[in-house]
Amino acid sequence: MKLDSAQSLDRILESAVILGWPDLMKGAKSGLLHLEYAFAPDSSLDYLKLWSSTVRGHWHLACEYWMSASAFHGKGIHFKDGFRSEGLTQTLEFVMQHQQAFSSSPDFGRTGLLQIQVPTEEESTAAAKSVREALCRVDSFSAEPAIA
Repeated sequence: MKLDSAQSLDRILESAVILGWPDLMKGAKSGLLHLEYAFAPDSSLDYLKLWSSTVRGHWHLACEYWMSASAFHGKGIHFKDGFRSEGLTQTLEFVMQHQQAFSSSPDFGRTGLLQIQVPTEEESTAAAKSVREALCRVDSFSAEPAIA
């Protein structure tokens, strides 16, 4: 069930990555984070992968999040090569477990892609606000009694 005035899925994912920037990029003055995600046949998010680049043309897999396990990967978030972010972990867990609360664009295909540059202070503040509002909206919706 979608919540009224749901935030878009790509916006909340972008906000999660912006908030995780300091942990993932470790003080880099420039660089990019590249978030790719794919949908399962039922239109729910199947997985996402986050790549980091501080040197043009060189990408490193920072983390993956899988909704289900397979012979090749476990379920949940998995950081690679020394990357870590507790805040990103918590936000992605929330988004992936409550993804029905976020709207997806009708023109989304089976995959999505976001690239995030060094966030400004204003973008970081907006991302924090976006995540707080999403947490409050989902929590308040979950607390409402079901109407029979």
